[in-house]
Amino acid sequence: IHGLIRRTSLFNTSRIDHLSHDSHDRDAKVFLHFGDMSDSNSLVKVIKDVQPDEVYNLASMSQVRVSFDIPEYTGDVTGLGVTRLLEAIKNNKKDAKFYMSGSSEIFGSSLPPQNEETLVKPQSPYGAAKAYGVYMTRVYRTGYGMFAANGILFNHESPRRGDTFVTKKIVRSAIRIKLGKEKEVFLGNLDTLRDWGYAKDYCNAIYKIMQADDPDDWVVGTGESHTIREFAEKVFGTLGLDFYTFSKFDERYARPNDVYNLRADITKIRTKLGWKPEVNFEQLIDIMVKEVYDEEAKNV
Repeated sequence: IHGLIRRTSLFNTSRIDHLSHDSHDRDAKVFLHFGDMSDSNSLVKVIKDVQPDEVYNLASMSQVRVSFDIPEYTGDVTGLGVTRLLEAIKNNKKDAKFYMSGSSEIFGSSLPPQNEETLVKPQSPYGAAKAYGVYMTRVYRTGYGMFAANGILFNHESPRRGDTFVTKKIVRSAIRIKLGKEKEVFLGNLDTLRDWGYAKDYCNAIYKIMQADDPDDWVVGTGESHTIREFAEKVFGTLGLDFYTFSKFDERYARPNDVYNLRADITKIRTKLGWKPEVNFEQLIDIMVKEVYDEEAKNV
């Protein structure tokens, strides 16, 4: 496995250091290359040097709220970066399979349930940039005969989720409150509905998408939606806490446009590829709470 990382002044690979080639594990098979989705030359160099069989584009400026503050950068990396990568593959390893990680945010204000034929109506710079990437993947698939597939993933969570995302923020804050490390959590709109699944399940879906006979577009989700409020209540309840005692609204986390109801219709991937989620909403919360609790409890 060859991964692309941006050059920064701080080390930010702690979650994969045990896998990389320079770790203590001499049998590791992960190699890292410096590059950037905004730099065509770096993408071309990696494709030329590695000659990959499969390319997974998981790169993105992925914070929906922040995308309103930096829309140009979001479009450059999350959107135009897809074109740069597709061009690098087309010109240097055209037979490589390409996976584009789309997002349910491309559906925006379209009513649920959303599937592969749902009208694309993004409500954020992030959603618009992801929609561009999805459409460009289709263009290269039909125009150049490339194996270029779109996985349109609904929200996928795990204990490895970044702390700035609302699910992980809620889980970590609730645990820190339980352990006496924090006193409250600040959140935005609690009533938006999201289709939350387990990231590991979705990785299995991505694998099936890439092993399919033909490239296509695939919606990946659970088919259920829950509000942020419900997620928070269950997390705090799992820890024996009352969510409303410790939560406060903060205007800074509100979005200029919000997406109110996302729920996947996974009929296509279930019937054609035989995929379905194994972990449900309550199990997902249990997994996240247990691992993060164990991590925080070590530092009490």
